[in-house]
Amino acid sequence: MITRILSSPRWRTPSSLILLSFPLLGYGAHQKQSIIYNDSGKGGSPPGWEVDKSNGAILKLSDAPRSGPESAEKGRSWFGDDDSPAWTIFSSSFTSAGASISSIEWSNIGDSITDFIMPDWAKALPGFVKKLQLELEMAPGSLADEIWQEASDPYINPEIIRSARVRISKELCKEEKAFQERRKEYVTSALARYLDIPEEEVDPEDVPTIAMCGSGGGLRALVAGTGSYLSAQEAGLFDCVTYTAGVSGSCWLQALFHSSVAGQNHERLVEHLKRRLGIHIAFPPAALNLLTSAPTNKFLLSGFVEKLKGDPEADFGVVDAYGLLLAARLLVPRGELGVDARDLKLSNQRAFVDDGANPLPIYTAVRHEIPLDEVKTIEEKVEGGASPETKELAKQESWFQWFEFTPYEFWCEELDAGVPTWSIGRKFQDGTDVARENGLMLPELRVPQLLGIFGSAFCATLSHYYKEIRPIVQGIAMLNGVDNLIEERNDDLIKVHPIDPASIPNFCLGLEGRLPPTCPKNIFTSSHLQLMDAGMSNNLPIYPLLRPGRDVDIVIAFDASADIKTENWLSVADGYAKQRGVRGWPIGLGWPKEDASRAQTRQELELAQAASPQEAAGRVAEAREQQRENANSTEAAVAAGQHTSPDEADLGYCTVWIGATEERSSSPSSPTSKRLDPDTDWELLTPDGIAVIYFPFLPNTKIEGVDPNKSEFMSTWNFVYTPEQIDKVVALARANFEEGREQTRRCVRAVYERKRSARLVREEKERVERWMRRMERGGDHFG
Repeated sequence: MITRILSSPRWRTPSSLILLSFPLLGYGAHQKQSIIYNDSGKGGSPPGWEVDKSNGAILKLSDAPRSGPESAEKGRSWFGDDDSPAWTIFSSSFTSAGASISSIEWSNIGDSITDFIMPDWAKALPGFVKKLQLELEMAPGSLADEIWQEASDPYINPEIIRSARVRISKELCKEEKAFQERRKEYVTSALARYLDIPEEEVDPEDVPTIAMCGSGGGLRALVAGTGSYLSAQEAGLFDCVTYTAGVSGSCWLQALFHSSVAGQNHERLVEHLKRRLGIHIAFPPAALNLLTSAPTNKFLLSGFVEKLKGDPEADFGVVDAYGLLLAARLLVPRGELGVDARDLKLSNQRAFVDDGANPLPIYTAVRHEIPLDEVKTIEEKVEGGASPETKELAKQESWFQWFEFTPYEFWCEELDAGVPTWSIGRKFQDGTDVARENGLMLPELRVPQLLGIFGSAFCATLSHYYKEIRPIVQGIAMLNGVDNLIEERNDDLIKVHPIDPASIPNFCLGLEGRLPPTCPKNIFTSSHLQLMDAGMSNNLPIYPLLRPGRDVDIVIAFDASADIKTENWLSVADGYAKQRGVRGWPIGLGWPKEDASRAQTRQELELAQAASPQEAAGRVAEAREQQRENANSTEAAVAAGQHTSPDEADLGYCTVWIGATEERSSSPSSPTSKRLDPDTDWELLTPDGIAVIYFPFLPNTKIEGVDPNKSEFMSTWNFVYTPEQIDKVVALARANFEEGREQTRRCVRAVYERKRSARLVREEKERVERWMRRMERGGDHFG
């Protein structure tokens, strides 16, 4: 990954140096290389060369003064004068960087030293950077100028002449409602095939609404999820699905499935991944070649130029650069010539779902709301500080707001508001979009920027970061004191994001008084929304599937998260379901915890009873931390055989829970979820709530050489998969699906029969009521 990009405030870099740090996993024999370039802009060989072997081979250049008038003049000659502050800052910084890199005289250093401190690809960087500079010139006829001119061409970007308004409603948009009707026709036929029932016997009203979701987990989630979805497609189950939903890597999966590279075929997607994931996304020659060669340069840089030119107030940071690199690796097909510009807009995916032929994809991101200013007293606001009591209150009111993206709408359930997907990226004020000076709107925000947002797990809080390395710290005796100190400050760490999330224009600007009263006040005044990986809140996208109007009957979750037992993402949804009043959700589902009893379930229900989304999120977060602490003892209890009932046994490759629609409370009589034994007589299924079918990504003795918990290449932070590794991961996903294939089919059949039975009972009741009314109108014929 690029850890520091440019010496501009737009890039969040205070230093006068440019640091390109590439984790060279899969870069051949080279180890991690860090290259620090001076941005002085002066010619000649930079002084102060130094080799630091503490972290691999490093080329280090001495500090130097900032660019002077000479380099500033070069910036104007390369990029030209421009009226966009964002573009001006970016271009001048890039110019200085280019001058510095190009100034290195490798011949003056000596071949032996150069070969030791620099791989061959690094020596070619000056040439790549010069080419990229030429691509980004705003001079007439340059690529950047061409992109910006096309941003005002309605034939290329027809949405720029369409006006959009903020839709404030709890209901689904009309486009999604129309999709539901058309999808029902496809699913009715597919369900008949899947359950081996004559199609003429299937009433569309009896067809269950099935949602399928994948988890977060980077490339692991992308590859494993593709294998799981492929298995479902081959079994005929995927054709019965109305919605898919993703977090992080499974959002990438959806974007690729609905693009030209996969063509709505998961087997084709597997082959694409095998061709494209063998090179690290940040490997300079590959990335820069795509950014400097036609046609991929225009394909990848269009959103980059449009954001910098069209939204000067936006921050362009690491997440944007990350999205650019992801797109270069994932959206570009083998051969790198067959790129399709239609893949760059999420709204274009309507072409694959409008007629109901495919499930509707739901992409997710979250906004971290930490309303410290809103809970400060007047004295604290004047003095600029905050008391411990105020900080504690802010902690309690800190929460994540979930935002969803579909081909139709960008929406937030907590705000009860959204905008058309084709309008993402433009400014809004008082519920109406704001045109540029030329009277046109900005084109839709491009998919590369969205890919960065969906997978920006590195925007986690310091608390999240520390939890990843805490086991290592605890294993070092001399660091026990450090561990205790950090844990004591966890309340502060959960509010600090070392890397800023990406920002997009805020459609809620000026809507105070028109949105729910629980909305934070700063949502009405902030010019931009800062969005990040939804896995910061829940690594399974359960929440959008429970949205009113979607009426999901069955949720099939493929969980390729890291530490699936300790995080227990399924159980985190309990608080959401209780706070939102979702009827039928199976309370108490998830991995069994130590002494997992009905008393504990009641305690969790009490935690879930909250007066606001903020309070619910805070309580659920506390419960999740408790799950982390109990993880080790849980595994010990299971290993010792202390869990004897079906509800308390450890989970296998496929587990099914059924909820109940009765009102729930924390009283002892509250109905709990029913966890079904694989040998359940499905014909006698009585619970009438939502069915959750859970496939955790576990090791399987049938597939050797791959273990999600032990195989190093399956780390969330690994960005290189060989074709052989992809084959192993896909094989594991398929083997695990096969373990629960028939159990899943029986569950779908049972829910179908339940809905059919309910319809027949209702129709009989309605028939009797009609007969009674006719009798009342006609009198008693037997009297």
